[in-house]
Amino acid sequence: MTTRRGRWRGVALAVVASVGLAGALLALGTGVAKAQTSRPAPDGARLFLTGCATCHGAEGLGTEDGPSLVGVGAAAADFMLRTGRMPLAAPTPQAPSKPVAYDDADIVALVAHVAAFGDGPAIPEVDLDTADMVLGGELYRANCAACHNAAGIGGALSYGREAPSLHHVGPVQIAEAMRIGPGQMPVFDNATFDDHQADSIVKYVRYLAEPESPGGSALGGAGPIPEGFVAVLGGLGVLILLARWITREREEDPVRPYAGGPVGPPDPDATAPAAPAGPPAAPPHAEEPIAHG
Repeated sequence: MTTRRGRWRGVALAVVASVGLAGALLALGTGVAKAQTSRPAPDGARLFLTGCATCHGAEGLGTEDGPSLVGVGAAAADFMLRTGRMPLAAPTPQAPSKPVAYDDADIVALVAHVAAFGDGPAIPEVDLDTADMVLGGELYRANCAACHNAAGIGGALSYGREAPSLHHVGPVQIAEAMRIGPGQMPVFDNATFDDHQADSIVKYVRYLAEPESPGGSALGGAGPIPEGFVAVLGGLGVLILLARWITREREEDPVRPYAGGPVGPPDPDATAPAAPAGPPAAPPHAEEPIAHG
């Protein structure tokens, strides 16, 4: 009896020891994983020296390859970084939009570092819930459609530059572009559009990315002139095919041999055709003489 109790006690101690060892290993593995995945907070100054100072200078005062960043503010830095326009591999007349090079933490650190160069426009807070899309549409067509197209697909500008499409731009970046005026775009500050008007434009621009099409296919949303051209071209094509089908040459019936005589009125000088062969006709019946008595 004592031996059996001792055996079960040993088993229980082994189970408890195994559970404790497993818990310790789990805690150790979790700590190692956290230590491997965590990293120190990004240093905006170091990131700037690595990726920006070559063109903009170590103090952000600019060089012959890049403009000064003093006073551009957080909005300009955030817009350029989050749309992938910065950093550039080489100076260009217009920085194109491309995949973002930094993660969110690095962007926040870089924006804070650039904003410290001097006062400038802050990152706007966009409120789409209170925005008026009808008002935004009116303001957009009056101030933005000339360059970005009525459908927001962009358009060509002078000197080889272009107004980019707005269909894949986030709400905050749209508001930032209005406040800083990147490239040839004019600056729409609070003296031009207040926050409500700017939010209304942003809401309308986001609507242009996925507009309703109650009349059918939007044909890419390229605007009324290209859509009208496609409609005219398609309509003319259908009409040409229809006219070709109506005026096509019909297949004639094969010529069959004529079994009768010649076609047309009879020729008086022509000899009548011989009668077809057949049994001889019976001679006329001779009248018998009448006997007179």
